[in-house]
Amino acid sequence: MSAAASAAPAAGARERVRVVIIGSGFAGLGLAIKLREAGVDDFVILERADAIGGTWRDNHYPGCACDVPAHLYSYSFFGNPDWSETYAPQPELRAYTERCAARWQLHRFVRFGAEVTAAELDEAAATWTVHTRDGRRFVGDVVVAAIGGLSRPLVPRLPGLERFAGPTWHSAAWNHDVPLAGKTVAAIGTGASAIQFVPKLAPEVARLHLFQRTPPWILPRRERAFSARERAAFRVVPGLRRLHRAQLYLGHELRALPFTVEPRLLRLLEPVARRHLARQVPDPALRARLTPAYVMGCKRILISNDYYPAVARANVELVTDGIRELTARGVVTTDGRERAVDAIVFGTGFDIHDYLGGLRVIGRGGEELGARWRTSPEAYLGTMAPGFPNLFTMVGPNTGLGHNSIIFMIECQLRLIMSCLRRMRTHALATIEPRADVTRAYNDELQRRLAGTVWMTGCTSWYQNAAGKNTTLWPGFTLEFAARTRRMRPADYVLRRRDELPARAPAGVAAGVPSVPGRAA
Repeated sequence: MSAAASAAPAAGARERVRVVIIGSGFAGLGLAIKLREAGVDDFVILERADAIGGTWRDNHYPGCACDVPAHLYSYSFFGNPDWSETYAPQPELRAYTERCAARWQLHRFVRFGAEVTAAELDEAAATWTVHTRDGRRFVGDVVVAAIGGLSRPLVPRLPGLERFAGPTWHSAAWNHDVPLAGKTVAAIGTGASAIQFVPKLAPEVARLHLFQRTPPWILPRRERAFSARERAAFRVVPGLRRLHRAQLYLGHELRALPFTVEPRLLRLLEPVARRHLARQVPDPALRARLTPAYVMGCKRILISNDYYPAVARANVELVTDGIRELTARGVVTTDGRERAVDAIVFGTGFDIHDYLGGLRVIGRGGEELGARWRTSPEAYLGTMAPGFPNLFTMVGPNTGLGHNSIIFMIECQLRLIMSCLRRMRTHALATIEPRADVTRAYNDELQRRLAGTVWMTGCTSWYQNAAGKNTTLWPGFTLEFAARTRRMRPADYVLRRRDELPARAPAGVAAGVPSVPGRAA
């Protein structure tokens, strides 16, 4: 970390840069790398924590690992020949982000402890002012929200939660200081994180009550360690590693067929999942409660070899009754039974629909993007929204995937953003934003296509918002998204030079961009 990045900020400090990046996960670091490669050093990365890494810094629960092969879940332009196994564990992924930062000397651009609370547009100046909780202000021509979908842990509002006397935490903020050996623990949720930490918890605790609302479809995890010879070959012959990555990519890309084109093909996988369950859970009554009643793929398909054996342990109880309330000593289910526990762990996922991470983003005319997106998050190519010029969102609405690596989608967005920035530079543009009619047509198209996907076959999932609309996933092949984002199409955008911007309002007259309450102007 550089001295500039680590020094305590002055109260009310103001820093002027070309680009403000919010977040230092894969998306934020990726953009910083591309800016540096383009010769742009006039940027900052605002990071709320004291270290980089995003998701793979915050999530360090027992068993935490990626469920996309490591050679695919990494930048195409910075391969790692030394992944230890097929699916990289969390420490290796975090170390990879640190190596990326070191390779491109990014730490000197990071402002740590900079928790962003708001960003507001000055339309006349064509700048954004980004506010942090400690009073700093960063003024930039361009703002990139690289916050990520896994930045806001979701803890259900259970009645009585505040009454529980023991420790509680979410899997994304694991408390390693609380010893759980020999304790009775409640694990609430059975999603992607839970199926990784439950097998680690079960042998350690005296009793584990696992609260399940809906059973997931689980397939075998085809994992193995890479041999020293394989890693050496990947290191000495980079083309071999690239070929391996290409094979992984194409294999995953073909999975878009059953998800987005012909959902009935997923029925061919259901017997595989049922056999996997039958082999690992001998008790027919328990198997029945672990068997999903919805079409495979409608919710996220999970992969694990040790979750079912953990649930089948004698010291684990699978609870499928709903939770009525919490008391000082435990969890009460809807049948009136109270289970006394020493600690509660939530594996309940994230607020995936809050693409702004709780930030107040105030654009043209004082409109708040969070308010617009509260009912229906929509953007053009998941990256920009009309009325918010020079604001880019990484991993925005409808950029998520059910079949391939999100890193591929991030790299597509990086190309689009860099194309926009080049256009602004070469044509002396002050602002760029998508046309409202183009954005509307694009999102209407997405929803028409999503209607025929497996994700809309009747289940309720985190892919959908409260209105049942899928604002999360991309409804096709990633190759199509790559083609659409290869370079910006000028006809799809409103492009303004500085002499076309509105005049600044006279002093004392509202300019249509209110300052953030509690912040100095």
